[in-house]
Amino acid sequence: MTKSPSTLGIILFIATMIVFFVVYTFFSGINYFDISLKANAFVLPLLYAGAAFWSVKIYWNNHRVVTFKEAFKRAFVPMFIGGILSIFSIYAFLNFADTDAKKLLNYQYVQRQKSELDTEYTSARKILKHQKDIDELDQKYNERVQSFSPEAVKGKDMLTASHFSGYFAAILIFYVVLSVFFGAFFRTRSVYQPEETNQD
Repeated sequence: MTKSPSTLGIILFIATMIVFFVVYTFFSGINYFDISLKANAFVLPLLYAGAAFWSVKIYWNNHRVVTFKEAFKRAFVPMFIGGILSIFSIYAFLNFADTDAKKLLNYQYVQRQKSELDTEYTSARKILKHQKDIDELDQKYNERVQSFSPEAVKGKDMLTASHFSGYFAAILIFYVVLSVFFGAFFRTRSVYQPEETNQD
């Protein structure tokens, strides 16, 4: 059992990288992007929320008075350390160690976007009754499809340093919101106890 938020952050970083390499090793095929997306959407948030809770709970169990600031810090620090180390490591791995994995993720990202566009177009076309509306939809669809042509997507990269910075900024919002929740939940509530008055 560790009481240090920094140590817990390192453990969280290791756990994140284990999840990343499990997906990379066993699922880097036709569903690599989708499974990576699901891991980021469901597995990692639970992992980080659990680590933040554990960090604050350990401190709360050993201190009679817990301020909002201390509880917030105990929740935020492990997530921040684990998150920023993971972002740097995954960025370095995909951009320098295995660029083929990066190319695959970029390709599957574009294909997913195209598939979603096709699905939306097909669904919308089924419910339209007037030819004018159908023609307008077809025109918009054809314009959007051009952005998925080989020439348009050539060199498209969603795993650049600027994109990773954007991802981490979004993740930071999750860390802050979660830390505020744990800070408010675990802070010590002061209970007012009126002094007893002696009556003669």
